[in-house]
Amino acid sequence: MRIEKTESGKALVLTIFEKTLDASVAQDFKNALLEDIQSGRNRLVLDLSHVTFMDSSALGAMVSVLKALGRDGELVICGVRPPVLSVLALTRLDRVFKIAPDQEEACYLLTPT
Repeated sequence: MRIEKTESGKALVLTIFEKTLDASVAQDFKNALLEDIQSGRNRLVLDLSHVTFMDSSALGAMVSVLKALGRDGELVICGVRPPVLSVLALTRLDRVFKIAPDQEEACYLLTPT
């Protein structure tokens, strides 16, 4: 799984370079994000602009990451393409995750520390 990590202010931006987030990569996806949380990162922006399909295992991984962040952390997702947004809306996770159109807006949505 290819993930590019960049800093933007106090946020760690993770750009996912996979077209499909499904059961075949969900565990690697989850572990990569949990490593960052365990190393002390608690402001994450997840750029999904390259992702065109996401299944329930990837959604579960994202929920696990959100839980791992706890009350002191934040996760904002951005660049969500229409097919992925449909899955988020169908599962009502669009009400759980903060969603922004792009990285700049996502970083703006993060609570200042």
